[in-house]
Amino acid sequence: MVSTETEQNPGAKPGPAAADTGDLAGLEAGLDALETRHTGRPPLSQTLVQKVLPPATAIVLVLVVWQLLVWAKVTDSYKLPAPSSVWSEVEDSWTRGTLLGFIWTSVSRGLLGFLLALVIGTPLGLLVARVKFVRAAIGPILSGLQSLPSVAWVPPAVIWLGLNDSMMYAVILLGAVPSIANGLVSGIDQVPPLFLRAGRTLGATGLRGTWHIVMPAALPGYLAGLKQGWAFSWRSLMAAEIIAQSPDLGMGLGQLLEAGRTNSSMSQVFLAILLILIVGIAIDLLIFSPLERWVLRSRGLLVKN
Repeated sequence: MVSTETEQNPGAKPGPAAADTGDLAGLEAGLDALETRHTGRPPLSQTLVQKVLPPATAIVLVLVVWQLLVWAKVTDSYKLPAPSSVWSEVEDSWTRGTLLGFIWTSVSRGLLGFLLALVIGTPLGLLVARVKFVRAAIGPILSGLQSLPSVAWVPPAVIWLGLNDSMMYAVILLGAVPSIANGLVSGIDQVPPLFLRAGRTLGATGLRGTWHIVMPAALPGYLAGLKQGWAFSWRSLMAAEIIAQSPDLGMGLGQLLEAGRTNSSMSQVFLAILLILIVGIAIDLLIFSPLERWVLRSRGLLVKN
């Protein structure tokens, strides 16, 4: 007789039901880990090792290579000054009380120009993204303006507005607005249609749908556009300060760079370059990096503080 009972084979592979159960348990464990928030602050030693030591090491290596090139006399000393000469320029500017003035003149212009570009570029990006006719008419122009070097706007801005701060802000706007608008357009294009349908079902239409559905969903692309917009703002301002020279404009970092070239002072040129670089890094670390971490954390993509 053939037995109708099913014997359990210890060496048999688990069936589909057991495999599905294991996969489901793994998925639940992964979701639990994704939702876990580490609220405790890491130790100070860990912070120093992970965040302070790498950039400090890179700076030290750059200074060492720089000094070795000076000692090797790869070029004339007036072309490549020693780090000590640049540091002497820093001390001299600090003693005269002009160092912070150079920085503040450029930073205040750059931040104000960027805020103006933000106010103009955000509604422009929404309009281009949501209205097909406007996208067909203005979209290619925005892309072309974004690829146009900002320095090209300095001569016409000087002729139109004169040597004043308005000319500086005009150059910043023309350089930053297309980047901000295109970043927002790209972010809105990547919003899943399901979000929009769900918003309409819940009554989030018009401005409410834009504020509660579209903008939060497009935030990663929008933030990338803001970051690129700041980079264009800063570069546009430096180009305008280098080209446009007037006592009424004050002395910003671009003017300092051009003054070093005029005086054939490479130590002053290197000082201006380093200050421009430091300001750019500081703005990224103090403003955009925290915003990026907040966006990633709010989407469960960054579980550690």
